[in-house]
Amino acid sequence: MQLPARFQTLPAYAFPRLRELLDPHPGGGEPIHMTIGNPRHASPPWVMDVVAEHAASFANYPQNDGTDGLRAAIAGWIDRRYGATVDPAGQILPLNGTREGLFNAAVAICPERKNGTTPVILTPNPFYQVYAVAALAMGAEPHYVPATEATGFLPDYARLDREILDRTAIAYICSPSNPQGAVADAEYWRTLLNLAERHDFRIFADECYSEIYRDRAPTGALEIAQEIGADPERVVIFNSLSKRSNLAGLRSGFAAGGPKTLAAMKQLRNYAGAPLPTPLQAVSERAWSEEAHVEASRARYATKYDIADSILGEVPGAASPQAGFFLWLPVEDGEAAALRLWRETGVRVLPGAYLSRDVNGANPGRGYVRVAMVAEEDEMARGLTAIRDCLYA
Repeated sequence: MQLPARFQTLPAYAFPRLRELLDPHPGGGEPIHMTIGNPRHASPPWVMDVVAEHAASFANYPQNDGTDGLRAAIAGWIDRRYGATVDPAGQILPLNGTREGLFNAAVAICPERKNGTTPVILTPNPFYQVYAVAALAMGAEPHYVPATEATGFLPDYARLDREILDRTAIAYICSPSNPQGAVADAEYWRTLLNLAERHDFRIFADECYSEIYRDRAPTGALEIAQEIGADPERVVIFNSLSKRSNLAGLRSGFAAGGPKTLAAMKQLRNYAGAPLPTPLQAVSERAWSEEAHVEASRARYATKYDIADSILGEVPGAASPQAGFFLWLPVEDGEAAALRLWRETGVRVLPGAYLSRDVNGANPGRGYVRVAMVAEEDEMARGLTAIRDCLYA
């Protein structure tokens, strides 16, 4: 049975594709996995205690819109982190991880037509692959906008033709960006918010890496939206405990935005969503209410930035990121580099083209590999040294 035609343009997902590339070949040493962005720092020590305290509630269906305590904790965090005020009852929706929200928000919000024609959904290129799948699922036209060194590794949506912008229903933006680690500053957000107002589209801001940074906390979309008095419906932010609190397996995130947008997302959740189990909502409530474990993890990432700078500092174009935990390393050909690295050293990295799309014969990820700095510091240092000596000697 074939997939619908609109999905047949999708390449294989990145990680099965990587296994097909590497697994037929023996590795050249003890494997060092630097492909998946799965944090390996310690989770908060109290997680299982909170689960056990609320275990009896596994017997009951959880609240679809999240508990009052969880929504209040998220609203409190947004206020402390960004100085932005949101209504816990009407402007926050807890999620089973942000991938659920990034997809379902498009399902709930994207119109069938925009200005009488097929709507466009803008996505950076390279990008988190759920953006494109959401566009295709809605019958919208995904429009891939290069996020390259020339544009500061963020998409320059303001340079698009007016015809594209007038058809745009949604613009995805990831800051700090995956895979490049670039950060949208306040001026970038102001420009994008004003563009969205002029052309009447929504911004879906994927901010999952916002709490991993060097010295200065990244500016947030909601922070600038409230600062300039933007329409509250203009932007939805998405965040998660996966990276912030090293709780990737908890599958806990949230969406926050205008009340009409959130009402549409909640209505879809009523029919097609799966709320987070109540004990996991209790864990999430505490995690959003505490910062000590986040600060401890961020200090370790600061050390990892220093390790990367020390080992790769002489490699042209290999600067470690402004934020997040990925290195976006320039190579001649990402697939060839990943295969060579695996066969000669046992280090596994992800070809950048697997996170990108060909547009007019060019793929902005082809000349890169993505390297996740999630392993223990000594293992990461061995992996980066092998990368340097194999690919850049």
